[in-house]
Amino acid sequence: MTPLIAAAVLLAAITHASWNAIAHGIKDQLVAFTLVSGGGAVIGAVLACCTPLPASGAWPYLIASALLHVVYQALLMRSFSLGDFGQVYPIARGTAPLVVTVLAAVFVGEMPDDWQAAGVVVASAGLLGVALWGIRGARPHWPAIAAAVATGLAIASYTVVDGVGVRASGTSLGYIAWLMILEGVAIPAYALASRRGGLRAQLRPYAVRGLAGGLLSVFAYGLVLWAQTRAELAPIAALRESSIIVGAAIGALFFKERFGAPRVAAAGLMVVGIGLMLHAS
Repeated sequence: MTPLIAAAVLLAAITHASWNAIAHGIKDQLVAFTLVSGGGAVIGAVLACCTPLPASGAWPYLIASALLHVVYQALLMRSFSLGDFGQVYPIARGTAPLVVTVLAAVFVGEMPDDWQAAGVVVASAGLLGVALWGIRGARPHWPAIAAAVATGLAIASYTVVDGVGVRASGTSLGYIAWLMILEGVAIPAYALASRRGGLRAQLRPYAVRGLAGGLLSVFAYGLVLWAQTRAELAPIAALRESSIIVGAAIGALFFKERFGAPRVAAAGLMVVGIGLMLHAS
């Protein structure tokens, strides 16, 4: 992982936490994710008009990834409706890196070297620290925690699928364009069927925020997919989840959720883990 790739993934982490915060800030989660998904699909359609079509070998992965992304979005909506942003977001994102490490080793044959493995473990310890601090001092809300963990497993699954798929596609931009199209129609279609004639009025007050979230989501994941064509999946997954630190800061600044010294220490572990992963390059 070169410094350029690391910088791209860190930018993706900041952008990802930002669009998740936008979605969480809209009380009606179906409205929020309809706008984010629909906006992503529109942007994907525009990109698809000016980028190459992914190679045929990438399409099974695109379809599988789109299904996994729909499951992920449904679980994330459920998590946000049940728990605080500063609790469910770290748990959802923090479960993914170690699972990705195992899945990448088993299914892709990517065995991390000693430095990479140490970086992933140290970074994951920092992520878990942030996640556990999110439930400290309060009675655990197990349905929210369960939904967040399930979200993390979905994240790990689509990360590995997309890591293989984007490498087979021959075009990172074409892959993200068609992924956004395929995954972006499911939630808006469900919202249209369930809310019927009242949906337009419900979307209108949040349209600008929601569509901005869609733009940020495409940009964030596009950077990750580009990075996955140039570095191994496990370090990218761990580095990407530094969005947890950003998410915790957003929770403290905008949702009045406590940050606390343990989260500062966890952020320090994350930085050490990043340093170890960069040393491996």
